[in-house]
Amino acid sequence: MRLGPYLLGPNDTPESGIYTGDARELALAIPDESVDLIFTDPVYQNIDDYRWLAETAARVLKPNSSCLALCGHEHLAKIISAMEKYLTYHWVCCLWQPGQSGLIWYKSIMAKWKPAVWFSKGVPTSHVRRWFMDGVEGVQSKSFHRWGQPIAWARWIDRIDARLIWEPFAGGGTVPAVCKMLGRRYLAFEIDPATAQDARDRVQQTQPPLFVPEPQQMELCEVMP
Repeated sequence: MRLGPYLLGPNDTPESGIYTGDARELALAIPDESVDLIFTDPVYQNIDDYRWLAETAARVLKPNSSCLALCGHEHLAKIISAMEKYLTYHWVCCLWQPGQSGLIWYKSIMAKWKPAVWFSKGVPTSHVRRWFMDGVEGVQSKSFHRWGQPIAWARWIDRIDARLIWEPFAGGGTVPAVCKMLGRRYLAFEIDPATAQDARDRVQQTQPPLFVPEPQQMELCEVMP
């Protein structure tokens, strides 16, 4: 199935789907100010991808919406410098990885956590529900992709009021799977057809929520046991 330049899988819909193709080309079809949240895991050393991401986010994000992107410690300064040309820096969050260490040999450092840069188009506070915990704990999973991230990482989505989430570098489908768990709409791009199909299979096997609360029910759900 095709939707404009998008190639959809048989179980995808235009409202929530993983599209096969180059994110830079596919993003051209995203309407201005139509995305509530960008949540992604680019290739860390590709600084130009972060620059492009921020530039595109400035166009497609709704006002006061956010872009969260995982990155590596070694490239953090360059990534922040590249992205702040187009968006407003907000925070650096922490993905704590118990039992795992990234060895930075030339600096003799064992990295136990991974940064996620948080930028916004305006002031994101109005879209964050209550206090935002800037650290989550999760073990990297290679079940769906060799650079796969833990489900816990994408759980940050649950703390931000966003109906449509865009993941331009879908990989093994962690973000789409969590969006399905939370009852959120998502738009995901993956350049490799085989990887995109693996991600679709994963999402298809993911259970949706029993019910999706209306906005006025969100605060009640947070205090329920």
